[in-house]
Amino acid sequence: MAVTAAVFDLDGTLVLTEERNRVVWKRFFDGYGIEVDDALTAQLTGRRGLDALREMSHLFPDRDPHELLDEVLAHEVTDDLPEVVPVPGANELVRRLHAARVPLALVTSALPEHVATRLLAADLLDVFDVVVTGRDVTVGKPDPQGFRMACERLGVPAQISVGFEDSPAGVAAVKAAGMFCVAVTTTFPRDVLADADLVVDDLTEVPWPIEEVA
Repeated sequence: MAVTAAVFDLDGTLVLTEERNRVVWKRFFDGYGIEVDDALTAQLTGRRGLDALREMSHLFPDRDPHELLDEVLAHEVTDDLPEVVPVPGANELVRRLHAARVPLALVTSALPEHVATRLLAADLLDVFDVVVTGRDVTVGKPDPQGFRMACERLGVPAQISVGFEDSPAGVAAVKAAGMFCVAVTTTFPRDVLADADLVVDDLTEVPWPIEEVA
């Protein structure tokens, strides 16, 4: 069956922000004397900060995860963070789908206040029919709630939609929602994203209609 809708993740999929996010989280953990290793980074990437902090409650005894998240977000407002830039091919692909009247949605773990500035960096502020942020769901990726919500709001079955992601948590969410999954290797190597249906280096490599490779 032909794919008729496209649902995109934001960080790492449309814009390159993972280095910026790593700096923010490292500064937060440094404040508590906690070393950031690969395992900790993997636990954070592609997920809602609140979900990750709840899982790390043993590192912050008697602390409210919401208050901890506020501390993390405070590091977002400094002027010395890495620049947000588009993933190669992101603007061209999304605008091509928009021009073809393909229903488009965004599903991101980011908070609403960060979405607009990051879409602006990719010149994609005006193209999405539906936007689901980390604040719109009760549980984030790898749970499929966000992708299911996006498909419902688009009025398109998940089974004929394609989800674009860059992290294992995101890939798991797309697949659990019953969607075809395209993963980009902007953040993780191909072998870590092997559960996706199609893995590409960036969005210049994505064909459309997607059923040509499904």
